[in-house]
Amino acid sequence: VQLQASGGGLVQPGGSLRLSCAASRSSSSIEDMGWYRQAPGKQREYVAGVTRGGILNYADFAKGRFTISRDNAKNMVYLKMNSLKPDDTAVYYCYAVAISTMYWGQGTLVTVSS
Repeated sequence: VQLQASGGGLVQPGGSLRLSCAASRSSSSIEDMGWYRQAPGKQREYVAGVTRGGILNYADFAKGRFTISRDNAKNMVYLKMNSLKPDDTAVYYCYAVAISTMYWGQGTLVTVSS
């Protein structure tokens, strides 16, 4: 599975961004799809994911501010991020799990700064 992430950029604190990730394989074969992030000097951490059956999962820091959605017809997953904080600054990586194998996209940089 090849993944192409997009939508990162520079945003002011309190602002919003929507990340998109396109999968090269039909979503019907992807068990789970979502996002991790890695801030400078920190380990990669889970952000959110959505299963093939539509079950949503969020990290605690994402609950109430981030919304993940999946469009199986377009083989896409989205992450809408609201009320962004400087601590959200990171490279955001799209992931997909297919046949128990994890795949990664190239990452898209989100910078939250005034």
